[in-house]
Amino acid sequence: MQERSMVIKAVIILTGVLMLLRIGYMQLFDRSYRLKAETATIEKQVVQPSRGLIYDRNGKLLVYNQPLYDLYVTSNLVNPTMDTAKLCHILEIDRATFLKNIQKDFRDVRFSRNVPFLFLDKIDPIKYARLQEVLHEFPGFVSKVRSVRGYEFPYAAHALGYISEVDQEIVDKGTGYAKRDYYGVSGLESSYEANLRGAKGMEYQLKDNFGRKVGSYEGGSRDANAKSGADIITSIDIDIQGYAEQLMRDKIGGIVALEPASGEVLALVSAPSYHPQSLSVSANRQKTFNLLQMDSLKPFFNRALQAKYPPGSIFKPVLALIALQEKVITVDRFITCTGGFVYKTYKWGCHAAPGVRNVTRAIQESCNTFFYTAYQDLINIDGFTHPEVGLNRTVDYLHQFGLGTLLQIDIPQEQSGLIPNADFYEDMYENKGDWRSTYIISNAIGQGEIELTTLQMANLAATIGNRGFYFRPHLLKGFLDPSIELPSQYRTPKRVKIDDRHFDPVIEGMARSVSMGTSRSAQIKNIEVCGKTGTSENPHGKDHSVFYAFAPRENPKIAIAVFIENGGWGGSYAAPIAGLIMERYLKGDIDPSRLWMEERMMQTNLLAAE
Repeated sequence: MQERSMVIKAVIILTGVLMLLRIGYMQLFDRSYRLKAETATIEKQVVQPSRGLIYDRNGKLLVYNQPLYDLYVTSNLVNPTMDTAKLCHILEIDRATFLKNIQKDFRDVRFSRNVPFLFLDKIDPIKYARLQEVLHEFPGFVSKVRSVRGYEFPYAAHALGYISEVDQEIVDKGTGYAKRDYYGVSGLESSYEANLRGAKGMEYQLKDNFGRKVGSYEGGSRDANAKSGADIITSIDIDIQGYAEQLMRDKIGGIVALEPASGEVLALVSAPSYHPQSLSVSANRQKTFNLLQMDSLKPFFNRALQAKYPPGSIFKPVLALIALQEKVITVDRFITCTGGFVYKTYKWGCHAAPGVRNVTRAIQESCNTFFYTAYQDLINIDGFTHPEVGLNRTVDYLHQFGLGTLLQIDIPQEQSGLIPNADFYEDMYENKGDWRSTYIISNAIGQGEIELTTLQMANLAATIGNRGFYFRPHLLKGFLDPSIELPSQYRTPKRVKIDDRHFDPVIEGMARSVSMGTSRSAQIKNIEVCGKTGTSENPHGKDHSVFYAFAPRENPKIAIAVFIENGGWGGSYAAPIAGLIMERYLKGDIDPSRLWMEERMMQTNLLAAE
């Protein structure tokens, strides 16, 4: 018996030692139990930062933050006898939705009876106000506030962009986003997301075993304040932006207006557009998004940056500059037009009256024959059988002007357009024998295979107005915090290899085009406007109306391009719309003698004509 007693005592002591060792290991070395305990007793609350505000160039607030309300529930704290019908009535949900939202599988690691989970999101302010009055009647339910975007004006949707909830792919990238966070999807919201989003804060709250908060953890020593995003100042003039959008009502096309001296975008219009508030995060947002996406007029398509169009006759001034630089024409060279350009048995027509013209008058009267001749001489600069030499040299000049390349504006989705080079035509005519200058002669008047964006057209006008240089177009003027500098790429001019003296005859031709030529509808009293109309041929319907210009002639303050799909002649709609916008920007108002034109442009419905 004594031996058995010793064995039993030894087993008890050994068991006790093992238990003590296990307990010590669990408390000192195994963190899993500590983490489980902390999960039940410490709640980490993310403090969302305020997203940066967006202003126009004159300090007018464009985009602000407005609250969006979510309702969370802690299962263990819910009173089973509460008035669920009343809660459903306030939130405007049925009982089935209530049960679906509150009944969770607590075996799932995502849910705990002691940890709040989302019950209902995106509650509008009216429902939230009614709920707050009686929330104390529903223990376990707590509201949380998020910030979403609000818009002061119904304009500039494509420039400003919109935000949306992150998807799992973005969360998985480990860039600091969590589920239900917002990020910029398009426009300035996307391009300057890193500046606008700010930095999250964190609060640690102690909770009892029922999930009730009992105080801050460690006196708040681990808490971190949220840092608001940077406020940005855009180059947009919202008054001009809104005016341009009103002029483009019931029309399809794009407008870009720039400040030539800086490359700042004064207005960027794509029509048709949409009210930016319609894509603000709300319960109805997805329905609105789907309707816009299915719209046959494609309001999401940014025609100012993405649409590629034949520029028509607005291509002639830049062609003239290249031809002058390459000495295939001079200011004293006169070319006779007999109503068209003739090669063997082929004839390409000209809308200008027959006559003898130099480069200035050819731009003024938009003579096709003059530019067919100049273009052929450019392409044949190394001989008729070697058009690739002259074409590639011409393409190089056009690229210097930013044509056929990305200008790298600071919002997404810009397209490069097309300036075809020799390789392009080698592929096109691969099985048809050698190609010659006469095959591509339509390029001379901005037709053929040439395609430009409206942004490139406006930038070309700015470059000519600056007599040979431009700044990369951008929508960011600066930050409200002066310590944050504008990126250097927007402060560095780009120059073209055209001698200064060649700009004078070209600009004179553009000035005459407005004062006495095809662009007269763009005239502004007491301000000399230099511009050029274009009619972009459309094989699928009525031709497109095109116009670009800068004003005033010396030290221009605005350069603009207007493209109206199916608008006909350049002087029909594009030129008067551009003239009105320039006048409004430069003078602040429209001359009473031109109000009839303003009314006509606003009331014209080209969609109905289609």
